[in-house]
Amino acid sequence: MSTSPTLQLSLGPVLFYWTRERYAAFYREAADWPVEIVYLGESVCSRRRDMKLDDWLGIGRELAQSGKQVVIASQTLIESEADLRDLRKLCDNGEFIVEANDQSALQRLSAAGLPFVAGAALNLYNPASIAVMARAGMQRWQAPVEMSRDDLTRLLADCATEGLNQPCEVFAYGHLPLAWSSRCFTARRHQKPKDRCQFVCQKYPEGLPLRSQESKEVFTLNGIQTLSGACQDLRHEVRDMAAMGVAVARLSPRAKGMAEVVAGFDAARRGELPTADPLALVEAEVCDGYWHGRPGMDNTRLPAG
Repeated sequence: MSTSPTLQLSLGPVLFYWTRERYAAFYREAADWPVEIVYLGESVCSRRRDMKLDDWLGIGRELAQSGKQVVIASQTLIESEADLRDLRKLCDNGEFIVEANDQSALQRLSAAGLPFVAGAALNLYNPASIAVMARAGMQRWQAPVEMSRDDLTRLLADCATEGLNQPCEVFAYGHLPLAWSSRCFTARRHQKPKDRCQFVCQKYPEGLPLRSQESKEVFTLNGIQTLSGACQDLRHEVRDMAAMGVAVARLSPRAKGMAEVVAGFDAARRGELPTADPLALVEAEVCDGYWHGRPGMDNTRLPAG
């Protein structure tokens, strides 16, 4: 029997480099999806210039009219003064709350007395660091992607004991963001220098698979960002997440099949997902190892052996 959802769904920022037309079509569809929160913006590479801040704000206004809470995500790796100038404009947008993904954004937002969402890259692992962020203006925080269910349960309990009630968000679906580098791996794959990359990452709207010698997809390369090879899928955990105090499950956009992903998670939070359902939502390997305290690439729903 279905029940009213107690856990919100968010649509994370698009991590890959798409065309303007693909972004526009994607968010037109997303306006009708059962997600409460939508993150917008370029969080990976400043060279991806097809979309300007004004373009993101325009999409944000349309989504806000559809009843979505809109958050503008900041870049995770700041590398130049130009990046800082763009960051200042983003933090001072005057319309939407910002997700701070590095210390530069955190400093700018806290100094201005602006509320913010703390991204997973800020690495909040204990009540002391969460208390510091709360005093700086944090309204919600995303748990580190490698944090296990048991560790997060203890952390949420400790936060509640200390009166830290800022909502927690968990990365529940998508290729896990693992690392960022000053080098562009996708450009290197095409033997191009980073500053003359010709935007080759746009050829890979769901990233560039990196396979082991055994042909296993170990990582997904996305410009300067390294993602997991498999998609984390915590559909079967969302009811437990709500019970342990998680407020939001984040779904990271893919180029294909995202409507089905959202529908699957919406059904799961309403208790309408068969507990024995092993099927992947899209054509991609699935993982959930980190959540269960195991190697991140593990899939605990597969039979042992």
